[in-house]
Amino acid sequence: MNIPFLDNWLKRHERESADAPLVAAFDRDPEGVAELLAECELLRARVAESGVALDDTPRSLQELDQLPPRWRDDPEELPWIGNDAGLYLGTVIVRNVPGARWQVWPGGGPVVRLASGREIQVVESGLDWAMTGSPELSQVYAEAAEH
Repeated sequence: MNIPFLDNWLKRHERESADAPLVAAFDRDPEGVAELLAECELLRARVAESGVALDDTPRSLQELDQLPPRWRDDPEELPWIGNDAGLYLGTVIVRNVPGARWQVWPGGGPVVRLASGREIQVVESGLDWAMTGSPELSQVYAEAAEH
């Protein structure tokens, strides 16, 4: 998984791990990594152009679901928007669903773990949403909130 902003963070913290830098960073500073995952700079920039404010609330996921998918016109940007959408979805879940927290798999992929133990592959959901519009981000959130 390529998360560009993580490179700068790792340089500041001088953590060694050739296998999975996100895992090493998460082990050292889970709150700091959660803040970095929440940045979603490209998504926030593109959505702001449409007049939607991403305020880390479930309502903002509904607003994202309603946007025309103009990012599908740019095949180079599409996976980055999807990745950011998944990270944003995870951020909304972690900040609004009691007991939800970020977890990083040994391979380096961030997921959200619910209090029930269920893991949600938010980046995969974000990529699917960006490419096809399904599942809706608000629907994934609603399912997470039920558990």
